[in-house]
Amino acid sequence: MTSSKILRAARALPIAATLAVGGLASSPVVIPQRAMAEGPASVADLAERLAGAVVNISTSRSAGNTGSGKVPMPKLPEGSPLQEFFDDFFQEQPDQDHEPQQAQSLGSGFVIDAKEGIVVTNNHVISGADEIVVNFSDGGKLDAELLGVDTKTDIAVLKIDPSKRELAAVPFGNSDKMRIGDWVMAIGNPFGLGGTVTVGIISARNREIGSGPYDDFIQTDAAINRGNSGGPLFNMDGEVIGINTAIISPTGGSIGIGFSIPSSLAVNVVDQLREFGETRRGWLGVRIQEVTDDIAESLGMKKAVGAMVSGVIEGGPVDDGTIQPGDVVTRFDGKEIVHMRDLPRIVAESPVGEEVDVVLIRKGEEKTVRVKLGRLEDSEKLASAEEGQDNKSGDDAAPVSTAAVLGMHMAQLDDATRETFEISNDVSGVVVSEVDEGSVAAEKGVSAGDVIVEIAQATVSSPKDVLDRLEELKGQGRRNALLMLASKNGELRFVTLRMD
Repeated sequence: MTSSKILRAARALPIAATLAVGGLASSPVVIPQRAMAEGPASVADLAERLAGAVVNISTSRSAGNTGSGKVPMPKLPEGSPLQEFFDDFFQEQPDQDHEPQQAQSLGSGFVIDAKEGIVVTNNHVISGADEIVVNFSDGGKLDAELLGVDTKTDIAVLKIDPSKRELAAVPFGNSDKMRIGDWVMAIGNPFGLGGTVTVGIISARNREIGSGPYDDFIQTDAAINRGNSGGPLFNMDGEVIGINTAIISPTGGSIGIGFSIPSSLAVNVVDQLREFGETRRGWLGVRIQEVTDDIAESLGMKKAVGAMVSGVIEGGPVDDGTIQPGDVVTRFDGKEIVHMRDLPRIVAESPVGEEVDVVLIRKGEEKTVRVKLGRLEDSEKLASAEEGQDNKSGDDAAPVSTAAVLGMHMAQLDDATRETFEISNDVSGVVVSEVDEGSVAAEKGVSAGDVIVEIAQATVSSPKDVLDRLEELKGQGRRNALLMLASKNGELRFVTLRMD
């Protein structure tokens, strides 16, 4: 292959021999308290202390198991430049559905609680397994019980019997304190070789690779290969600050671009899986979109920051009007929302039922509202049903035009146009009956059947209202007009149209 690929760092080669780095620690790992600001002369002492807590995860799956045993295909955004990398890898995977029960050396993991026998790994390492075995660096093995998995962050928590052997454990550290350029060390099971130590630095933070809704990866150049999945990424104090999970590679081997789930995201997930066997995430009940430069300018914001609320889910926690479409959330529970993707992650990490302060910009003014979070897992079907509503344009209908501007032909929304474009009775505004090809509106995805609800956060109910509002904005020196559009089913979104 000549093109690069992102690989889930699992699927080790079936090598029977297991090599160990250092011996099994006979007591809980002693973590050095000194932080290494400079490159270490040697990590031998640190590696020897930690190796006993890092394990190899192997699984077996019977022929009757309907699970494919393959690494799940991540859902990438449409048009993602990474799509071909995933496609190359996942098309290469052999179909093992009809193989007899067979042990497979899949990945890595690490013990975080020696007294309880708690092991952390990746979900894709153990997905579809009938039996899970934890293999230690001294050759010992223990069967593992699956306590819970979280597919959104690709984390799994296992439990082994701590009475059957003395265990060494490693603690989580604070990944938020790590800086680009800090030294890190990975220990894992690449290609089934057993405990292998590699050292590098943090190359980048907050990486989004399209693998899930809470992407916030640490990027490192410490060598990570297939089989390292689920293994720990350590700081120089011997604390786990990441869980190794994916790589970009043209050959399947490391080229110095690996990704780890940060401990700041993992700790809460692990705690919930240990306690409940499932995650219990906070839920705000809104649909959001990115604040673009055009939208920021339209709202009088100095910078394009925050998450813009494009809709409120009926029956959700803020369906009482506390948060409204058009609001831009800039802080949530004291945490700054810089990008749209920050909000879902921060909300998800917040306790269900907790009341939090939300800072938002509404009609050009900053205000603080207090909201009580619901539970995401209880509400996903409701949210999915709303988000999946059909958004057909009604292009086959005969348009009725009473005004035209910016490439949009508009008509009064009455019984006739509702029937023509199949628009729900609870939608109000001005219907777009036709859009000129190549126009400003067409470029922003406006189509026939869309309903203009607001312009620059002022409601409109007739084509004349639209024209008057646009002229008013031009008189204020505005170059962009922010339109709130509704689909025929009432799903809202925002677009900005250039007026010059």
